[in-house]
Amino acid sequence: MGGVGAVLFLVVLATAVATGARRWRIPAPSLLVVAGLCVGLLPGVPAVHVEPGTIGLVVLPPLLYASAEEMSWQDLKAVWRPVTILAVGLVLCSAAAVGAVAAVCTPLPFSMAFVLGAVLASTDPVAVTALGRRLALPPRIQVLVQAESLFNDATSLVLFRVAVGVAVASGAVSWQGAGAQFGVLAGGGCLVGAAVAGVVTLIRRRTTDPVLETVIALVTPYAAYVLAESLHASGVTAVVVAGVVLGGSGHRLSDARIRLQLHAVYGTVVFLLESVVFSLIGLQLPTLIRELDDAGGRWPLQALAVTVTLLAVRALWVFPLSAALHRKEDDGHAPWRVAAVASWAGTRGVVPLAAALSIPLTGDDGRDLPQRALVLVLATSVVVVTLVAQGFSLETVVRRSGIALQPEHTRREEAQAQASVTRAALEHLEEIAGLEALPEVVVDRMRRRLGHRLDVSRDRLADDLPRQSTDSVYRDLRRDLIAVETAELQRLHATNEISDTTRRRLQRRLDLEEAGLGDP
Repeated sequence: MGGVGAVLFLVVLATAVATGARRWRIPAPSLLVVAGLCVGLLPGVPAVHVEPGTIGLVVLPPLLYASAEEMSWQDLKAVWRPVTILAVGLVLCSAAAVGAVAAVCTPLPFSMAFVLGAVLASTDPVAVTALGRRLALPPRIQVLVQAESLFNDATSLVLFRVAVGVAVASGAVSWQGAGAQFGVLAGGGCLVGAAVAGVVTLIRRRTTDPVLETVIALVTPYAAYVLAESLHASGVTAVVVAGVVLGGSGHRLSDARIRLQLHAVYGTVVFLLESVVFSLIGLQLPTLIRELDDAGGRWPLQALAVTVTLLAVRALWVFPLSAALHRKEDDGHAPWRVAAVASWAGTRGVVPLAAALSIPLTGDDGRDLPQRALVLVLATSVVVVTLVAQGFSLETVVRRSGIALQPEHTRREEAQAQASVTRAALEHLEEIAGLEALPEVVVDRMRRRLGHRLDVSRDRLADDLPRQSTDSVYRDLRRDLIAVETAELQRLHATNEISDTTRRRLQRRLDLEEAGLGDP
C-alpha cells in the first residue's frame, strides 16, 4: 500500500471508528488506538513506518494550537502555581523514576533509559484535551489538567534533548548547560509565540475576507513552530503561547461570519488529525514489536513496570499537592476526589510518540544507538496502555468521585448568563427608543423578541435564531444589540460570574444569530 493509499485508509478507518465512538458514547482516542492495534495485528497488513518529522511537524502544531485556544489568561492565572509545580517538578521526578526503573528492569543502558524517561515524562495535551471534551469536569479542574499538559512539554523537551545528546555523544550530563538550554527553549518559545501572535493580530484586524482569515488561522501554528525550531527554541511552547494569546482575543479580531467559518474548518481539521494520529499509534505498535531482537522478548512486563511507575509517581505528587491547595482554597470538593481525577487524567499520547520517533538512528561515532527499537516499543506501549486503560475508565473515575458537574448546573449557568445579556440588550434598546430615531414598529418588534427570550431563558426553550427579514433597519438594530450582548458576556466572564465554557457556548449562539441576519 502506497503512502497516499495508507493515508486514505487511515482517514476512512478513523472516521468510521470516531463516528461509532460518538454514537456509543465512549472515548474516541481510546477506541481509535484499539482499532489501529487490531488492524495492525491482522495477517498480511504491511509494516507501518512513520517518518520522524511527520508527526512533530505536520500533525502536532494544529492540534496543540487548537488545545491552547481553548485556554484563557484568566483561567491560567487561577492555576499557575499548581501548573508550575506539576510542569517542572513532576516532569523531572517522572523522568528520573522511569529512567531508574528502565535501567534496572530492561537491557537499556543508562543513557537510553534516561531518554525513555524524558520521552514519557510529560502528559499529552492532545490526548488530555480530546478525552476531556466529553467529561463534565468543574472548570478549574479541567483548566488545571489541560494547562499542565500544555506547559509541561517545555520541561520534558529539554530533558529529552539533553538525554539524546548524552546518548549520541556518550558524554556526561552538564546540569548548568541543561538549565541554560531550558531557558533558551522555554523562554525563546514564549517570545516567538508572543511575536507570532502579535503579527497575526495586526493582520487579522485588517482582514475581512473569510477565506484569507481561514488560511491565516491554519498557517499560524506552523509558522510559530517552524520559526521557533529554526531559532533553536521550543516549537511546542511557541505554538501553545500563540494559541493562548490569540484564543483570548479571537472575538475582537473577526466578525461572526468569520468566527463561524473558522470554528467549522478547525473542527474538521482537528477531527481528522486526531483520528488519524490515534489510529496510527495503535497501528504502528505491531510493526515495532516485530522489529525487536531477542533481547526485547520481555517488553510487555517492562512496559507494564514503566506504566505503573508513571502512575505511582503522579499519584505521589498530585495527592499531597491537592491537599495543600485545599487548605488554602476550599473549592467545596474533598481533596482526594480532585486528586484522583487529576492523577488519572494524566495520559500519554501524541507528543511522547513524536519525541520517540525523533531519536537519532546513530551516534556521533556512526554506530547504531543501542536498543533504540526497544525504546520505541516501550514508549509506544505505554502510550497505548494509558490511552486505553485510563481513557476508557476516566469517565467512571469522574462519576464516582462526585465532582462531575450535573447537567442542571450547566443549564442554570447558561440560563442566568442568557438572561443577563438579554437584559443588557433590552436596556440599550430602551435608550435607542428614547431617542425616537427608529420606527416604533421596529423597536416594538425587537422588544417583544427580547422579552420573550428573557422569559424562556430559564428553561432553555428559547430559539435564538431570528426569522428571516428583509427589513434592513431591523437587521442593523439587531446587530447593534448583539454587540451589546457580546460586551456583557465578556464582562460576565471577566468578573468570574460564568465559566469560559458557558461564555463560548453563548458567544456561538450570538454568532449564529448574527450570521443568520445575512450580510450587512
